[in-house]
Amino acid sequence: MIFQKSILALLFASGVGAVGALAAGPHALAVWRHWDLESGSARQLRLERRSTLVSTGMALLLTVQSVALLLFVFNADRMASQFVGAMCAVGTLRVDGFGFPALLAQVAAFFGSSVWLTMNAVDGRCRDRPLTRARSALLLALIPVLLLAFGLELAFFLGLDANVITSCCGSLFSIQAPGVGGDLAALPPGQAMTATFLLLGGTAAVAARTVHRGQGGLALGVAGILAFAVALAGIVAFVSLYVYEDPHHHCPFCLLKPEYGYRGYAFYVPLLAATSAALAAAALAPFASARERGPASAGRVRSATRALAGVALGGFVLVLLLMAWQVASSGLKLLAHG
Repeated sequence: MIFQKSILALLFASGVGAVGALAAGPHALAVWRHWDLESGSARQLRLERRSTLVSTGMALLLTVQSVALLLFVFNADRMASQFVGAMCAVGTLRVDGFGFPALLAQVAAFFGSSVWLTMNAVDGRCRDRPLTRARSALLLALIPVLLLAFGLELAFFLGLDANVITSCCGSLFSIQAPGVGGDLAALPPGQAMTATFLLLGGTAAVAARTVHRGQGGLALGVAGILAFAVALAGIVAFVSLYVYEDPHHHCPFCLLKPEYGYRGYAFYVPLLAATSAALAAAALAPFASARERGPASAGRVRSATRALAGVALGGFVLVLLLMAWQVASSGLKLLAHG
């Protein structure tokens, strides 16, 4: 099963990203320890020359790594038909014990890669390269994440066995199910809806304030993470019910299936983009002060922060509107019946 083209492509993308980051590690460590743009030493000149090459290569690898998250989930859903008992990606991910850990590691790699790519792009537009040491530190932190993601993904695909009888999403996302999935499914839909809309709206307000000021990225990052978690909980607790028009079907993965118009991607793609932008704005926050970095670099950082806040604002508002539209247009009148 591991020799399927889609699996090999995913493993190649993840493996190359992990190996590339590991190979770039010594240079990132040297930059973090010794980078000094005001120095004319031979070491500084070597770091500057190698930094351009390493940054270009890592930008390509981490871009592929970011796209791989959606492809991983799409492939898990497509493979569900090969396993007895599987109805969607949940069944595939539960064939062995590495499926969901691999997914979570992919999500962490996605956010880390997205933030690094943003920092790299902003740093390249500043003459004094204020983000170089910070993005080198982030790359060092990404190395174990990328290695873990690749290791878990490899273990997951190696453990896939078509003879294994797996379980459907109902055993994970139902009121009676133990664990986080059951806890989310058991949330009262009305209360979950209120909390989700309030937090998404509040995060959008923080993003709008950041767009206006060009600062406040740290607050936006914190709000963005909270909004991401609450939005996912809301999708399980009430959005899924209105999509399926079934008060007992809470699975957030069946939303990705063609019979539901691939509607899950309409929720997840803007949510991921908005959260990534919020986290990137938080990463830029320490560099937005003219006092610390000079007016030219600080101005570019603030401009980038405004742009990121605009992406976060649009993404969170879009998710909120899509959720509201889904509730309003569904044939299920859940709240009307308590």
